[in-house]
Amino acid sequence: MSQHDQAHQDHGIKPYVIGFVLAVILTVIPFWLVMSGSMDKVTTLWTIVIFAVVQIAVHLKYFLHLSLTTEEGKMNTFTFLFSALIIVLVVGLSVWILYASNAMMMG
Repeated sequence: MSQHDQAHQDHGIKPYVIGFVLAVILTVIPFWLVMSGSMDKVTTLWTIVIFAVVQIAVHLKYFLHLSLTTEEGKMNTFTFLFSALIIVLVVGLSVWILYASNAMMMG
């Protein structure tokens, strides 16, 4: 059995259960805030964004097992972050180009 296979077997089910419970909590709280209307819109929006970022971190740690403690974990984490950056740039710049083209055609 390779070292990579051994590392995957060591995870067990516990991280998945912890990740699932945290994900549910991080989903229910913003949902409750929106449904109750207890905060103004701007505060609610920023709270949702913060909970979303925390939930992304939970998913990366508990489901994708990305970490900065091992060399392989560092490489996987940086590869993921670089891929996410490229996707954000491609989508963001495409939207910007379409918006600018539309503005030039209409105005």
